[in-house]
Amino acid sequence: MEKNKNILDERQEQTLLRIEHRGCWLAFWGLLAVMIVQSIFLDSDFRNLAGECIVFMALALYIAVGCIRQGIWDRRLKPDTPSNLIVSLVAALASGVLNFISIARRFPGRTAGAAAAGFVYAAIAFTICFAVLQFTADRFRKRQAKLEEEPSEDEEE
Repeated sequence: MEKNKNILDERQEQTLLRIEHRGCWLAFWGLLAVMIVQSIFLDSDFRNLAGECIVFMALALYIAVGCIRQGIWDRRLKPDTPSNLIVSLVAALASGVLNFISIARRFPGRTAGAAAAGFVYAAIAFTICFAVLQFTADRFRKRQAKLEEEPSEDEEE
């Protein structure tokens, strides 16, 4: 099959990229919201969420790898330890609260146990998130340094 020539002008191309960008993030955050709602309110276990988790993680991995390959980290955050600590704390807090709510709903009257489990989930989430962010930030810095060493297409001509 022959690939058709792009018939969009630059303005249309930029508009299409913005639409696709918003659609991608809508799908990303929508999947996360669906997984949270299902796990808390529908008492779904991992087997019931496996499809959503696979799509969510594939999308997250694609975005992360694509950004790092291009030497892009984030619009607002820096790839440094303070930023990674804050993001990890937010992830830990969200994970702990969501797991506390989920466990407290399944076992009413066991609030202390649910709080302890939520704390353990939060500690695990913080540790994993911080380690992954630190590792990824290190890989990003190495990739960015490599990209800066390579001559750009404009410099070659």
